Amino acid sequence: MGRILAIDYGKKRTGLAVTDPLRIIANGLATVATSGLFDFLTQYIAEEPVDRLVIGRPVQPSGEPSENLVRVEQFVNRWRKAHPELPIDYYDERFTSVLAHQALIAGGVKKKTRRENKGLVDEISATIILQDYMKAKGI
Repeated sequence: MGRILAIDYGKKRTGLAVTDPLRIIANGLATVATSGLFDFLTQYIAEEPVDRLVIGRPVQPSGEPSENLVRVEQFVNRWRKAHPELPIDYYDERFTSVLAHQALIAGGVKKKTRRENKGLVDEISATIILQDYMKAKGI
């Protein structure tokens, strides 16, 4: 059984999270520059068995698409052409950044660290997307 990898796609940075091989726990993997995401993922799946990608679908609280949705769809289309064997699911990512900030505060991460390490929020957001996806799918 391969891992499930979640993507919180951003304009500059992208947060990644992955399950353990048994798909029990979701863990933050990394935050990468979005410009290098395709290569990072290609290398990662060459080294680790991954059965599915889950990418956050950016929508506004009203349910309307956000401006980032076009970039996400462009990435998904590029990925599907290069790796048609690896399925991609969209998953609603509304409020994941807010939840990630709250988790950092609750965890006692200092304000200075939160301000300086914005990639941490992206990685935690990807982890939340993955946890919610796993719960919704009964994994």
